[in-house]
Amino acid sequence: MTIGDEPAGEYDAVIIGAGFSGLYMLYRLRELGLRCLVYEAGSGVGGAWFWNRYPGARCDSESHFYCYSFSDELLQEWTWSQRFPEQREILSYLDFVADKFELRSDIQLDTRVTSSIYDDASRRWTVETDRGGTVATRYVISAVGGLSAANLPDIPGLDDFEGRWYHTGRWPHEGVDLGGQRVGVIGTGSTGTQLIPVVAEQAAHLTVFQRTPNFSMPARNRPLDPETVAGIKATYDEIWRRAKASPGGMPLPAPIQSFDEVDEAEARRRYEAAWEHGGVLVLQQFNDLMTNPESNEFAASFFREKIASTVHDPDVARRLMPTSYPIAAKRPVLDTNYYETFNRANVELVDVKATPISCITPHGLRVGEHEYELDILIFATGFDAVSGAFAAIDIRGREGARLVDKWSDGPTAYLGLAIAGFPNLFTINGPCNPALLTNVPVSIEHDVEWIAGCIEHLEREHIATIEPTEQAEQQWVQHVADAVDGTLFLEADSWWLGANIEGKPRRFMLYVGGHDDFRRRCTEVAEQGYEGFLTVR
Repeated sequence: MTIGDEPAGEYDAVIIGAGFSGLYMLYRLRELGLRCLVYEAGSGVGGAWFWNRYPGARCDSESHFYCYSFSDELLQEWTWSQRFPEQREILSYLDFVADKFELRSDIQLDTRVTSSIYDDASRRWTVETDRGGTVATRYVISAVGGLSAANLPDIPGLDDFEGRWYHTGRWPHEGVDLGGQRVGVIGTGSTGTQLIPVVAEQAAHLTVFQRTPNFSMPARNRPLDPETVAGIKATYDEIWRRAKASPGGMPLPAPIQSFDEVDEAEARRRYEAAWEHGGVLVLQQFNDLMTNPESNEFAASFFREKIASTVHDPDVARRLMPTSYPIAAKRPVLDTNYYETFNRANVELVDVKATPISCITPHGLRVGEHEYELDILIFATGFDAVSGAFAAIDIRGREGARLVDKWSDGPTAYLGLAIAGFPNLFTINGPCNPALLTNVPVSIEHDVEWIAGCIEHLEREHIATIEPTEQAEQQWVQHVADAVDGTLFLEADSWWLGANIEGKPRRFMLYVGGHDDFRRRCTEVAEQGYEGFLTVR
């Protein structure tokens, strides 16, 4: 669909977003013979991988399972070049998918949905966009992504800054020349950890403003040789069987022992081997990491020892060591030479927890009474996770009920897939879903296939609308809360709890029971005639 075309009339389904979720949702609903329209705010497909083009951006899941599994032909045609793919390669992959399955004709680019209003009488949604377009549809499917609403902290003085500033989630497509520049980076989460080593190599001087240090582990990224690729392609059936049956959506061995079942020498041996192997296995050695404080502290101490042995300056090393929360209670990240970067002469670490940022000045950033002069300021400050993208759209369900009002105490959804009071509105990877704790494409495929199966059931049985009952939704929300209760996840101010957004209700927004358990529960709901849902013919 060309940019100049403005769709009108009525559709069977409107999908919001053209990333991993939206592309596959379109593919599946087309198979059902439905007339579909995808709205995408960007000028290209790709979702998070279209917007996040900052230096060093890459995936924390390994490439051969950070992809779709639904097409054997696609799996054999596409060849990944690296163990952990970078942003450009993932975006190229999604462009390849859009072309291979001829999806672009039903995608309206450069178009942001502004409202989605349900009409009780017609049982239709009216979807409006920032370009003035209005369409009616029976089904609305949110594919907006849990990490798409950029969080720009409210620091006084930004408008006065005479240099250039950027948010990593809205990085200029033409890139940014950092050569010879004095650069400041605010944020040391997943994005900052990827960004900082690359910026340090380009900038004249880099100042890192850190509020809370993060636990990071080495990726050990490498090119994939032809023999490795051939082995992967020959065993994809088994790879996907193991991924879909695992708690994390990854074809990796799940820990079967608790920390207390081995002595400390064996525990250290396992951590050392996993550290050298690289990737997420280093945090998957024992099954009680998030329930046993001793198990968690042993892992955290191991990480702190690695920091101490890597960073030359003991004071800098100490400031880089997380001590105020359990390991993995915030999103752990992978890195390439992150801690090594702080050995460079052109890199400075500033602790803004001890002395907070006062303001942005015309020439830089003031911390307490000290001003750091900067030419470029980069916000690696993450996102208003899970609910932020929904809040940007005026969504109203039965009797005009507003979604933002329903979520005033925190976002809720039945299975993370549908919301009571909002008929025929489906949410891929919505609140109370395990997706952002898993290898996301596996969770996306599950949710898309479940939603497609539900819509197929509605079409076959001539059912006009479906929505969860309030009771079913609340029971699921309580189950999600019970699953995380008593774990170490609640002992950190993470974005999983909404703690990075001032004023956001403190609610753990994800399901920690694992992808395998979630998949089983969703299957049971469908097999029992969509238990917990109210349908109207």
